[in-house]
Amino acid sequence: MNGKIKAPAIKFGNNIDTDVILPGKYLILVDPCELAKHALESLDTAFPDKAKKGIIIVGGKNFGCGSSREQAPLALKYSGVKCVIAESFARIFFRNAINIGLPVIECKGISSAVETGDALAVDFEAGKIENTSNGKKFQVDKLPPFILEILADGGLIENLRRRMNKK
Repeated sequence: MNGKIKAPAIKFGNNIDTDVILPGKYLILVDPCELAKHALESLDTAFPDKAKKGIIIVGGKNFGCGSSREQAPLALKYSGVKCVIAESFARIFFRNAINIGLPVIECKGISSAVETGDALAVDFEAGKIENTSNGKKFQVDKLPPFILEILADGGLIENLRRRMNKK
């Protein structure tokens, strides 16, 4: 991941839980590409096809609530989600997303400023989000350097491997 991304948005509402992101019946799958085929299927059966080219999910409050399953952000990442921006996140989902290399950003007011299909530009290092379709801009807390490093490496395990190989 470089420090900037641009992609169209797909918007969801409040309280999108991990059972909706990836239903429990798919937890037997181990291939992340297979998990991706079922991401958000109960809300939008065409979501995996829409996400393939790269999208940014915009969510409301409490995105990723529910169980602590790490497969939920993994399914999103492998479906083509470049980033999730939400009003707020469940803490475990937030950390699981970072751990598997999926950028997540909390941004108050984002859900009322974005519609599905809007083009978004995100600068992680500057903490800036712009809806280039309507001109609305947001300043958010910058992701700390250690999180940017984890994301750049593709996740926590890859980050640890790289750091251990330096020694």
